[in-house]
Amino acid sequence: MILLIDFGSQTAHLIGRRVRECGAAVMIVPPEDAMDEIRLQKPDGIIFSGGPAFVNQNGAPMVDKNIFTLGIPILAICYGHQLTAYLLGGKVRPGRTKEYGPAVIEINGPSKLFAHIIDNHFTVWMSHGDTVTMPPPGYTSPAKTTTAPVAMMQNEYKKIYSLQFHPEVKHTKYGSLIIRNFLKEICGVPIKRIILKPATFIQTAKEVIGDKRAVIAVSGGVDSTVAAAILSRAIGKRLIPIYIDNGLMRTENYESITHIFREILKVPLEIVDAKKHFLTALRGITDPEEKRKTIGKLYIDYFEKTARRYSDARFLIQGTIYSDVIESKGTKHADKIKSHHNVGGLPEQMGLTLYEPLRALYKDEVRKLGLKLHLPNDIVMQQPFPGPGQAIRVIGEVTADRLARQQHADRIVLEEMRRSGWINKVFQSFPVLTDTKSTAVKGDGRFYGEVVALRVYGSVDIMTASWSRLPYSLLQTISSRIVNEVPGISRVVYDITTKPPATMEWE
Repeated sequence: MILLIDFGSQTAHLIGRRVRECGAAVMIVPPEDAMDEIRLQKPDGIIFSGGPAFVNQNGAPMVDKNIFTLGIPILAICYGHQLTAYLLGGKVRPGRTKEYGPAVIEINGPSKLFAHIIDNHFTVWMSHGDTVTMPPPGYTSPAKTTTAPVAMMQNEYKKIYSLQFHPEVKHTKYGSLIIRNFLKEICGVPIKRIILKPATFIQTAKEVIGDKRAVIAVSGGVDSTVAAAILSRAIGKRLIPIYIDNGLMRTENYESITHIFREILKVPLEIVDAKKHFLTALRGITDPEEKRKTIGKLYIDYFEKTARRYSDARFLIQGTIYSDVIESKGTKHADKIKSHHNVGGLPEQMGLTLYEPLRALYKDEVRKLGLKLHLPNDIVMQQPFPGPGQAIRVIGEVTADRLARQQHADRIVLEEMRRSGWINKVFQSFPVLTDTKSTAVKGDGRFYGEVVALRVYGSVDIMTASWSRLPYSLLQTISSRIVNEVPGISRVVYDITTKPPATMEWE
C-alpha cells in the first residue's frame, strides 16, 4: 500500500490512479493526518503531491519532518519536491522564470527512478513558481532543465527521491515508467494490471439503488450517457432520464440526445424546454463564475421541479467525473479553478440521495467503460462539451445574437474538422467569441467587428493538454468560413497555449 499525502494538487488523485494502475492500493490523506496514518497503515511507500502553496509563505501546508527518518521510501512531486528541500536544509527560492507546461529535462547522473529510460533528454510537464536551487546535504541532483537546476534530487541510501516535474500526467514522457520504478525498484511492490469491468459498475448500481426508482440528469455528453447506460442495465425502466434543454448547447444536441435514449438505450426521455428562461437569466452577466453559478442554479431549479413529479424516485444520478470534482476544489488544500454545476449542486430539500457512479474516473476511463458497454463509438468518442454550454464560450454578456453567432461558428469548426479527418485526432475543437473587436476590410470598406479565437488541443484525461498542430490549409478554411459566413466577425486567431497554464475553456 502507498500513502499519498495531498498538499492540494490538481493532479493528486491522478497520482493515485497511476499507482492503482500498477496494482497497488493507495490511500490519500492530508498532510496533518500523515504521521497518524503511517503508524496505522504501515505503507510500503509514501508520495508527496504537488500543491498551489509556496513553501516560504505563512500557512503553507507542512508535514512532520520526522517522516524522513522512518526508513519508508518517499517520492516527492512539485510542491512536495520543494518542501523536501526546505525541511531538510536545501534552498528554495521564487523562480525567476516560472515553468508552466512542457520542458526538456536532461539526465546527468544515475538513479533507480530513471531505470529503463533510454533518453538523456525528454519532455516533462512542469507547473511551478518556486525553484529548488540547492539540494539538502547528502542529496544529489541527477537531472535539470534550463530553468530548474535541481529538477530532481535523491538520497538513494535513504530511498528519498523528489521531482520538480509531474510524472503522473500523460504529457510527461516516461512518467508512468518513473512511477512504476518507484513502486517496483524502490518500494518492492509487485506490478499487476488492473482492468475496468462494466459488470462491477452495474452490480454496484444494483446494490445502491435496490428496488427504488432513480432520476438522472442527462446532457447527451459522454459522461451522463455512460452513467445512464450503467443504470439502465442495472434498474431498467425504473431509470428516469431528464434533459433540460437550455438552448446553450450545440445545435445538433437535441437530435443526438433523443437518438441516444430512444433508439440506443431504449429508455423514455423527458425533455424540458427552458431555452428562453436561461437566456433571460444571463442578461447583463459578464463575470465567468457568476455565469456558471446562474446556469447551475437555474439548471438545478428546473431539474428539481421536474423530478418532483416522480414522487416515488429516491435517487438522483449524475455523470460527475473526477476532473469536475478537482476543478471545483475537491480537496482541503486545493484551489478552486472553476465551479461545476454538477458538483455539490443537489438541494437538500429534494429528499433524493445522490449517486455518482463515475465520480472516481477520468475521461479516458469513462470512454473505455462506454466502449465495453457496447455504446456506439461516435457517442463515446465525441468531444466533451461544458455543462454551461456556449455561455462560457461567449466572453462577456450572452445575448441571443451573440449566442447564434457562437453556435454558427461552432458548427463551421465541427464541419471542417470532420471533413478533414481531424475530428478524431484531437480532444476538443471550438471557437470562442472573445468580446474583443478589431478592424477589417470587407467589400473595400472599413469593418469593425468581433474577434473569434479557435481552441483545438489534444489531451487524454483533461488534466493536461497541448495545442494541436493543425494543417495551415485547414486553419485557413476555418478562418475564411467564419469571417465570411458569421455576421459581425472581423478575424480569427489561434490559441496555442498548453494546460497548464491555461484551462481547457477560456472561462
